[in-house]
Amino acid sequence: MLMWLRMAPALHLIFLLIIHRVSSADWGVNYSPTQFCALQNSTMTISCTFTYLTPGYQIRKVFWNIDQVKQNDSFTDLSNNSEYSQRLQYLGDKQQNCTVRLSHVTKKDEHEYYFRFITNVTGGMWIGNPGVRLSVTDLQLESPERVTERDSVNLTCKSSCNLTDTPTFIWYRNSQTLTNIGDELYIRSVSRKEAGNYSCGVQGQTYISPAVYLNVRYAPDTPVISINRSAVIMEGDSVTLICSSDSNPPALNFSWLKGETFVGSGRFFNISKISSDDSKKYKCRATNDLGEKYSDPVTLDVQYPPRNVSVSINRSAVIMSGDSVTLSCSSDSNPPALNFSWFKGNKSLNTGRIFNISKISSDDSGEYKCRARNDHGEKYSDPVTLDVQCE
Repeated sequence: MLMWLRMAPALHLIFLLIIHRVSSADWGVNYSPTQFCALQNSTMTISCTFTYLTPGYQIRKVFWNIDQVKQNDSFTDLSNNSEYSQRLQYLGDKQQNCTVRLSHVTKKDEHEYYFRFITNVTGGMWIGNPGVRLSVTDLQLESPERVTERDSVNLTCKSSCNLTDTPTFIWYRNSQTLTNIGDELYIRSVSRKEAGNYSCGVQGQTYISPAVYLNVRYAPDTPVISINRSAVIMEGDSVTLICSSDSNPPALNFSWLKGETFVGSGRFFNISKISSDDSKKYKCRATNDLGEKYSDPVTLDVQYPPRNVSVSINRSAVIMSGDSVTLSCSSDSNPPALNFSWFKGNKSLNTGRIFNISKISSDDSGEYKCRARNDHGEKYSDPVTLDVQCE
């Protein structure tokens, strides 16, 4: 009898252990997914369900934990962690749903996450192990270092892990949204207008990859010659011609031609004291690594007042009284002289390039000269003497 009394408490303990025993078939936590790849600064939602089918148990507490961290031999509640309390939202209940949402994820959130539930029965508790492994990724843009205009170009948006939430990739150029979607941006024949800073992101998310500059190279466009003077170019002026061309890389080699003769190099071509001999057609050539191009010719119109004014007579023989005599005035000037005046001695006679005496007489004998005039000045010819002889 004494022996039975001693054994009774032991048998009673064994019976309690059998009743309170937790079976993995009846108790458990199910995560979906078990591996999670989230984008920086995004929000992730872990779908979670749990079961506890042993009769008589009631859920007293549910919470999430990371890396099975314990304090005083108890798993810690993640919602009490200051780094998570404002970002962690429990979406479940105390029956079956243990779904949780974590917002604004960063690389510091890369942990293994576990769900824990505790019942009203001593020892009636469970942690879903293994948990959910979270990886956090940024986006990186892969682009060729440099391309040439009309090349085919492929840009790729990459992450360090495959994003769990099926992403729709979107693209930006110079912060402007493009219509293209997908993790690759294909440009069949790139133009210089498509150069710029490219970045990619995921639709519905705020994170955008670091920008990568797409450098589109091209040969020089037709150069343009400009002149440092907007007014009339006068003989003796200093004139500078400037050659400009759009190219990438910028043209560093410039050559100058006067007619077909090479006359200088460099983007600037200076003529310190221009003369009428410089009234020619000029063109420049711009060259970079991808090719060369010539400008359209530019003519320098060097203007000057009349010079080399002279008088010619239509008769080379002796002038007889009664003859018809014509005097012609010629001048070298730019613009051409249009104003001519005639003088006999100091007496003004007539105007026009031609001075005609229909029936000359001895009274017409004497020194004649003409004056040529344009917008820039005037000049007299040397005198010509008419010696009218009588029969």
